[in-house]
Amino acid sequence: MTRTWSKTSSKCPSRRIASRTHYGIQWDEAWQQANDPQDGWATTGPETAGHTAVAGGAAGAMDAERSGDDAMTRSEEEMHVGTERQVTGRARLRKYVVTEEQQQTIPVRHEEVRVVREPITDADLDDALSGPEITEAEREVTLHAERPVVETRVEPVERVRLETDEVTEEETVTGTVRKERIEAEYDAEDRRS
Repeated sequence: MTRTWSKTSSKCPSRRIASRTHYGIQWDEAWQQANDPQDGWATTGPETAGHTAVAGGAAGAMDAERSGDDAMTRSEEEMHVGTERQVTGRARLRKYVVTEEQQQTIPVRHEEVRVVREPITDADLDDALSGPEITEAEREVTLHAERPVVETRVEPVERVRLETDEVTEEETVTGTVRKERIEAEYDAEDRRS
């Protein structure tokens, strides 16, 4: 609270009064205007001119409150929650080669030697007697066998690509807001006759 000295009071020309200023209001001047016998809201009639009337002051305060002159505005902060899009990571496709063992069973064929003995018949008698009677001879037979052969060929098996899916989930957001509270305070005043 700041204290300044005002000019000479119109009620008492020879007296200088102290003027108290608080919240930009000259309280002494406001008090004098409130108790003015003609226009003051704190007076109720000629019989209380120049004095502070408790009943009249209360009535005037109620009238002022009803007119909105002394009303206070209470404000609150409201929390508004929104979303913003931001980068959370990156994904890429990378192709590399691995080697693995595979097993596969296939049929393979091979030749084996078997001695076949056939008796001489009239049909092959001439062939049997065409050679020397008793001699040594040797015959050779070539055997064949199949061996597995591994051959690889590159064949396409699938196409791979990246796609993104948008998933919505619930998330609780906590914030701090400020609120104004209004309380009434009463000061006891001395009543003087």
